[in-house]
Amino acid sequence: MWTHNYEPLGGSLALSAPVAALPILVLFLMLGVWRAPAWKSALAALLTAFVVSLTVYGMPFGLALIATIYGAAYGLFPIAWVVFASIMLYRLAVDTGKFEIIKDSVGSLTDDRRLQAMFIAFSFGAFIEGAAGFGAPVAVSGAMLAGLGFNPFYAAGICLLANTAPVAFGSIGIPVTTLAGVTGLPVLPLSAMVGRMCALVSIIIPGYLIVVMAGWARAVEVLPAIIACGVSFAAMQFYVSNYMGPELTDILSSLTCIVVMVAVLKLWKPKNIMRLEGDTTVTHAALKHSGGEVLAAWSPYLLLVVFVLLWGEASMKPRINAVGDSVIPASMPTVPASGLLAARLMVPGLHNMIERIPPVVPKPAPYAALYELNWLSASGTACLFAIFATALLLRVPPRGVVKVYVDTFKQLKLALLTIASMLALAYLMNYSGMTSTLGLAMAATGGLFPFFSAVVGWMGVFLTGSDTSANALFGNLQVITANALGLNPILTASVNSAAGVMGKMISVQSIAVAVAATGMTSDDESRLFRFTIKHSVLLMIAMGIVAMLYAYVFPGFVPVVPPK
Repeated sequence: MWTHNYEPLGGSLALSAPVAALPILVLFLMLGVWRAPAWKSALAALLTAFVVSLTVYGMPFGLALIATIYGAAYGLFPIAWVVFASIMLYRLAVDTGKFEIIKDSVGSLTDDRRLQAMFIAFSFGAFIEGAAGFGAPVAVSGAMLAGLGFNPFYAAGICLLANTAPVAFGSIGIPVTTLAGVTGLPVLPLSAMVGRMCALVSIIIPGYLIVVMAGWARAVEVLPAIIACGVSFAAMQFYVSNYMGPELTDILSSLTCIVVMVAVLKLWKPKNIMRLEGDTTVTHAALKHSGGEVLAAWSPYLLLVVFVLLWGEASMKPRINAVGDSVIPASMPTVPASGLLAARLMVPGLHNMIERIPPVVPKPAPYAALYELNWLSASGTACLFAIFATALLLRVPPRGVVKVYVDTFKQLKLALLTIASMLALAYLMNYSGMTSTLGLAMAATGGLFPFFSAVVGWMGVFLTGSDTSANALFGNLQVITANALGLNPILTASVNSAAGVMGKMISVQSIAVAVAATGMTSDDESRLFRFTIKHSVLLMIAMGIVAMLYAYVFPGFVPVVPPK
């Protein structure tokens, strides 16, 4: 068994951390400075991590190779799987001509492009996040905005920004339940604290989107809608997360927001209508369509909602992504658990072949490597069933479905490579100990740790593209460090999730999905990264400041775990 060493250079964390950060530095330079496509950037960072893991950390070649393959496999399934199915469903709606009716129906609610962006990117996108997660919101809402005539670049950027508020409770609350399983802390206090932080962000995100899109002056023109959108979502997010739990937080918050937004758009219109360059006068084209035609046009997404909710209900039990931690709750077996819905497979040559050591874990423990092949209960499979049901309902022949499949693959092939490469990078950094070195360097900040706990969570989501994975990766480290510093572990664990979502918009996987969904080329990925990075860092800093306030100014607002 190979044992981790978190200070491989001279037993010094200060010397080891910069070397552990080299893959991330390469990624930032490739994307942000040299403007390389995401797939090339991800592969360069992966190669850097592979060299560092072998030469600096002394990781055996076989373990490094298997960890890389394991991460790539997780990137392709379930993450790329749900993205592929979401885009295929969108292309099916386009090829059948139904998306034109969807465009008309949205236009009947409002001609204003600011309100359309808020409704689709934030309200509808949050619902898809709560039901499916794993990249589906950006894929679906980005494609819809681009189809409505939005500039593809801004459609992608707006959807990435909007996909911050709901991420911590995405995919039927899995990020928070994963955090509870990893840390051993009760679910409801964690849910409550994450909700108290995320609600603050949810209030401002709709307005933030419009300011970024159109500027302050034009945002003020739609202030009533901004307030209605942000307050309705945040209020319900706070209530459900604090008093019901994480599973339905996004679902109920987004549905409330959608109902409120529809009412606002029916009863109020801005004085000045904002249109895009080249827009023609809109005459509420949806009025030309019957109710049945509009319902049929929206049927792909209505079926998506139905199937994803059914799948989410079937797999509601808390589960853990193996990406982050070897701490497996008692309810999760550490042997393959085969069945109709899933098979949990021990990764040969990697499972329990690496030993993690304190302070990352309470005591030396083997590092699990369990690949969950939940082929039937995965959100992507729910999307696939929605595709089949849509094809039947709209009478699309098998040849047409095959054509859509081929076209989708051509559109997403580089995005799929990017996703697989980034997850391979994340897993290799995890299993080599590099990520733990970086986390421990943040933990060494002492009294400033509440702020840097936000940086840790942000870095985890940036690397993995998943708040769930970041919670599994760093959740236990957050708790151990908090206990050592005399801080409330509920706060630091929750900050990991609530601040981590700010890294979602710059995760290379999310950017690749957004670019592919909106029909841009891989050359646009670096430009999109440079667009989102400033917003990501700004919002992460804001969450770090909020964490410091909760830790030292308002500690009474942080839930306390009752003694056993």
